Amino acid sequence: MKIAIVGEAAGGATAAARLRRISEEYEIVMFEKDAFISYASCGLPYFIGGVIKDRDDLEVQTPADMKTRFNIDVRTNSLVAAIDVNEKVLTVRDLKSARDYRESFDKILLSCGAKPIVPPIKGIDKAKNVFTLRTIPDTMNIKSFIENNKAKKAVVVGGGFIGVEMAENLRETGLDVTLIEKTAQALAQFDFEMAQIAHREMENNGVAVILNDGVSEFADEGKIVVLDSQRQIECDIAILCIGVAPENTLAKDAGIKLGQKGHLVTDKNFNVFLENGEKLQDIYAIGDMIEVINGVDNTPYAVPLAWGANRQGRLVADAISGREIREQKILGNSVLKIFNLTAAAVGMNERTLKAKNIDFTAAHAHRGNHAGYYPGASNIALKLLFDKDSGKIYGAQGVGGAGTEKRIDLIGAVMRLGGTIYDLAAMEVCYAPPFSSAKDPVNILGYIAENIAEGAYKPVFHYEIDYVAKDCVVLDVRAPFEYNRGHIENALNVNIDELREKADLLPDDKNEPVYIYCQVGLRGYLAANILRSMGYNNIYNLSGGYITYKSYKYEAGKK
Repeated sequence: MKIAIVGEAAGGATAAARLRRISEEYEIVMFEKDAFISYASCGLPYFIGGVIKDRDDLEVQTPADMKTRFNIDVRTNSLVAAIDVNEKVLTVRDLKSARDYRESFDKILLSCGAKPIVPPIKGIDKAKNVFTLRTIPDTMNIKSFIENNKAKKAVVVGGGFIGVEMAENLRETGLDVTLIEKTAQALAQFDFEMAQIAHREMENNGVAVILNDGVSEFADEGKIVVLDSQRQIECDIAILCIGVAPENTLAKDAGIKLGQKGHLVTDKNFNVFLENGEKLQDIYAIGDMIEVINGVDNTPYAVPLAWGANRQGRLVADAISGREIREQKILGNSVLKIFNLTAAAVGMNERTLKAKNIDFTAAHAHRGNHAGYYPGASNIALKLLFDKDSGKIYGAQGVGGAGTEKRIDLIGAVMRLGGTIYDLAAMEVCYAPPFSSAKDPVNILGYIAENIAEGAYKPVFHYEIDYVAKDCVVLDVRAPFEYNRGHIENALNVNIDELREKADLLPDDKNEPVYIYCQVGLRGYLAANILRSMGYNNIYNLSGGYITYKSYKYEAGKK
């Protein structure tokens, strides 16, 4: 059997190696339009930033390695221009000789990935300093441009994962960096109050963050970036990190069915379909170019991340070989480094849940990443989104110190296995003072969610509390010195340790709502219990406390 593979990054290379492990009899031919195969695309920003010193370290496999170890015919600088799905023939252009030739196949795997989005911004065609980042050649071009032109000022357009990573790494090289994001926040996978922690960390490390403002023009050959607000920023180099789109031209020209956003539609075995719905038994697709099934609500969506592509590469090899595989669902676990912080997320955020009309509630927690008495502990801000009736977990986000991603991975594992908020409290987590606490942050998050679900109090959120503070009793139960360093306007300060003695300050009507807050939520919960014992039955606790509220109120771009 002759198997053609188009695209040799994570998914394609994984599939090729798996196919060879399954059978020495397969004839495997791989086509890649670039000179490199199986490289660490996620490491590209860190090569620019100098963290990764040797470009060769980015190459996971070379064509020679694939030939020697796996006996695979690897053809680089080879662009597959067309697929004849009926005749099972490819038209291939050798980019070095500019010669076209035809290649037959029995089965074919499309692993073409995604391409950077480059919008038609005015003046971009005349700009000489605007780059995108997707491949090793892109990386080398950016690095050499910075060095050869002695660049000092950089603009990063787009606040997604790659944009934030590029901003950090350009800053690490000593450049003055401005990050421009058209929407109200960077890192769209996170909810606003969580993304605010990232905004503050970037600004504290010298990155200028501009939100709610897009790029309308590149002037003076790219040396001036003109924003929608007409603000102008000087720029020696600009990196477009606006997002990616599926590399679907080859499939589209072949009449293969595409989803709503241009990704290929596949079945559970990764077979593709024609536009008329006919399944193509011998044509498969994986990676960033396909739709996947959302592990939260079983709807199709796209997740352009490396784990999925690698996993699909193994599974599709099994499917091509006639082995039974299970339908795969993707939760979208993701993580990035932001200077001294780690930001990680899994599942859906508030915006997505609201767009899908899914009823949910949230819980926030702030805990040390390990025992506080062990030196070096730092805070992890965690957020959980769940259904308070069933306990089903919809998603989680974390921003904080070392070990943040571990907590999100734990929650993701519970989600994948069909667990609920009650399983978070029961999670047995490795404990020693340098690594965790006897009650891990994940356990604490589970306890908070349980309290909400069981009606210990009703949560009030950072974006609501200012409105209720105008007309209702808002009780700050922190110590006076904490209150004096910052508090919610109109809040009444009664230290929790004096709450019983100063009950006369509370409303006479026990049905009147009382909104409580403290620094992180724990003392607010304890105060709610005290008030309940006094007969109050309309008690709210600010989710995540004043720390979450303060993050929500942070004003990026004011430095």
